[in-house]
Amino acid sequence: METNSLNPDKWVDLYADYLFNYAVTRVSDTEIAKDLVQDTFIAGLKSAKNFKGDAAERTWLIAILKRKVIDHYRKINSKKGKAEVRMSYSSQTDAEGDWLEERIADPNSNFENDALENEELGLAIQNCISKLPKKQAQVFTMKTIEGMETEDICNALGINASNLWVMIHRARTGLMGCLNQNWF
Repeated sequence: METNSLNPDKWVDLYADYLFNYAVTRVSDTEIAKDLVQDTFIAGLKSAKNFKGDAAERTWLIAILKRKVIDHYRKINSKKGKAEVRMSYSSQTDAEGDWLEERIADPNSNFENDALENEELGLAIQNCISKLPKKQAQVFTMKTIEGMETEDICNALGINASNLWVMIHRARTGLMGCLNQNWF
C-alpha cells in the first residue's frame, strides 16, 4: 500500500480552488468560504504531524474543511440561540418548506422583541424535539442541528438514505405541529 505524504508548499496551487468550491456550496458566502479554506490550511499545518499517509493529501484537507464547516454552523447557531430548522408550515403546499429562522426573532434587529423570545423559542424547540419518537429526534438532531452528512448518519444508525429522509420529514411535521400548538 502506497503511503501519501504532505507537501504544504503546494496546497494553495493544488487545492485552494477545489476546497473553495466545496466550501462555498455549503455556506453560500464567498468571504466565509475563503476564511474556511484559510482555516483549513492553518489547521492542516498545525496537525501535519498527525497525518499518517493513509489518505490522499486532498482527502485529508477536505476532512478538515468538513469539520470547519460544521464548526462554522455550530458557532452561528450558538450565537443566535437557535437552530436552523427547515419545516413546512402548511400541508396544503407543494413547497419543500420554509426556514423556521425566518419566523424567529432576530436578536440583532431593532424591530424584534428581545432575547427572551429567542430563548423561549429555543426551549420550545428542544421540548418539541424531546416529544418526537427517539429515532426521529436522533436523526433530526444529527442532520439538521449537528450538520452531519447523510452517509455518516446512515452508517452510524444502520439505516438507508430513504429511511433517513422519511424520518426527517416526519420529525419536521411533528415539530411544526408541536410548535404551532405551543409557540406560534
